[in-house]
Amino acid sequence: MLPDTPVWSAALRRTQDPPGNLRRQLEGLIVQGVVELIGPIRQEVLSGIKNPATFENVREQLRLFPDLPIVTEDYEEAAAAFNRCQSRGIQGSFVDFLICAVSVRHGLHIFTEDRDFDAYATVLPIHLYRPS
Repeated sequence: MLPDTPVWSAALRRTQDPPGNLRRQLEGLIVQGVVELIGPIRQEVLSGIKNPATFENVREQLRLFPDLPIVTEDYEEAAAAFNRCQSRGIQGSFVDFLICAVSVRHGLHIFTEDRDFDAYATVLPIHLYRPS
């Protein structure tokens, strides 16, 4: 399972559990030992935290998860995915397409509430996990 940045942010940065119980669902997946993290998501989660104490707290929590290695082929596949989606009028961020590429290579579901991934899934062979 590869949780997207908003899932991590909801679980680690917000004081109250957001709609959909993202925090509890992520905790359940962590207990099952199925959660993975990649460096670009780590960077996105940590970016914009103004309070140094909050930054340190979130950083320490994320350090419990080693980064899944990203290889050259992931970047190449992310670029190809970007091009395939763009040719169909679907826009997305470079990080989103890297998430897609890594998830496909490792056979991971993407845990997200971001509806952009629904559009990507019409073109790319990704599998999404939605909060219940």
